[in-house]
Amino acid sequence: MANIFVLDVTYPAGPEAVDPHLEAHRAWLREQYAAGTLLASGRKEPRTGGIILARAADRASVERLIEGDPFTRAGVAAYAITEFAPTMTAPELEHLRVEA
Repeated sequence: MANIFVLDVTYPAGPEAVDPHLEAHRAWLREQYAAGTLLASGRKEPRTGGIILARAADRASVERLIEGDPFTRAGVAAYAITEFAPTMTAPELEHLRVEA
C-alpha cells in the first residue's frame, strides 16, 4: 500500500511569481492525477500557496515528484512534506485507511 503525504506549498515571492508558471503547473497536476499519484489539490486562502495530497511508496518518491513540478523548476514555490497515516476516514476514503 502506498503512503499518504500532505504537501504544503508556499510561494515565498508571492502569487505574482507563480502566475507565469500556473498553466504548466496545472498540466503537471493533471499528469499526476492520471498516474494515480495525487488525491486532491487546491490553493490556500489567502493565496499564499496550496495543499496537495499525494500517495507514494516513500518520501524519496515524493521528493522526486516535487522536482518535476514547474513551480519547483522555476524556483517560485517551496514544499513542506508531511507523511500521513489515515487511521480514520469518511466511508468514501476507506480505501486509504491504514491499521492503527
